[in-house]
Amino acid sequence: MTFSLADHQFMAKAIKLASRGQFTTSPNPNVGCVIVKNGKIIGEGWHKKAGTGHAEVNALANLTPDQTTDATAYVTLEPCSHFGRTPPCANLLINANIKRVVVAMLDTNPLVAGKGILLLMQAGVDVKVGLLEQDAKALNLGFFSRMENKRPFVSVKMASSLDGKSALGNGESKWITGAEARADVQTYRAKACAILSTAKTVIADNAKLNVREEQLNFSYPLDEVVKEIRQPLKIILDSRGELDEKRQSELDLFTTNANSLSNNSIVIVRKDSQPLPEKTHNNVSYVQLPYDEASNRFAIDALLDWCGKNEINNLWVEAGAKLAASFVQQGLFDELIVYMAPKIMGMNAQDVMPVGPFDAMEQTIELQLKTLTQLGQDMRLIYLTKSEE
Repeated sequence: MTFSLADHQFMAKAIKLASRGQFTTSPNPNVGCVIVKNGKIIGEGWHKKAGTGHAEVNALANLTPDQTTDATAYVTLEPCSHFGRTPPCANLLINANIKRVVVAMLDTNPLVAGKGILLLMQAGVDVKVGLLEQDAKALNLGFFSRMENKRPFVSVKMASSLDGKSALGNGESKWITGAEARADVQTYRAKACAILSTAKTVIADNAKLNVREEQLNFSYPLDEVVKEIRQPLKIILDSRGELDEKRQSELDLFTTNANSLSNNSIVIVRKDSQPLPEKTHNNVSYVQLPYDEASNRFAIDALLDWCGKNEINNLWVEAGAKLAASFVQQGLFDELIVYMAPKIMGMNAQDVMPVGPFDAMEQTIELQLKTLTQLGQDMRLIYLTKSEE
């Protein structure tokens, strides 16, 4: 299908608008919309938050049908055709007398999945699909993973020394990387729907696992709709039941967050054989999941299924080397993000990726390097599984 230079420019603008919602729209996708008439943009918008106006609604908000008659709408994702938290956007475009709709890609949500395009075409609207599709898809990898695989897009984060270590022999790991790398982590946290860690990590580091505005390396898009930073859900694996009420009262994750972050929630994961507390407090809830006593770990696939059912698009794994290694060894990750510092931590330090042991090269795990970025003195390396090459 042939698109003009102007088509590319207007869709690129819509994609840029869509990217502004990547910190706030969860569990909805990021969508942008541009309304063009006689070669000029007359309206633009993006989806900001679930339950509020979609991109098309915001783009048309200050326009009348007289102004939009015979206009073209550029939308990064197929307009919805169903009643959810808001009315169908396909009908909105039809009622606005839009003549032509250019869509970057189809929506794989079963509630839409071509129905929006069909509705527009049945109303006589000229519809074209596929312009800058890969750019639009890259903004919504988590949403599409949940729609198509019923699981979130999984990013496993590791911090490593040059000699492949994650902590000294005594467990000390603050800080392997510098301020620039740690600020970059805050950006990933801000995009995540949930952060996965372990009771061991939380206790050892007194980790808050929150998005810290003062460390963000960008201006968070706050306005009259999004009035505060969206904090990701914290999922903490607690196989030994260490996070009892007394321990919770001693950790910043539970005390600081509960007092200062109004939209913060914590889920503690226990073995399916463990009893749950009779009462909960503040922002804490509990989930029981299968646990393999032989391997001494939770069933990760069951955890990911739970995440999918609970509308988690993007899961950020920020824990110790053992949990990260479990995701990698089982191939249950989408990207491995390694922050490598120019430090030598020595032979007694703890390995960053304790997988194996392997007896033959055929058993080793081969990855595909996606990007390499310098952050201060550190490097950020993003790897995909070889099959995603």
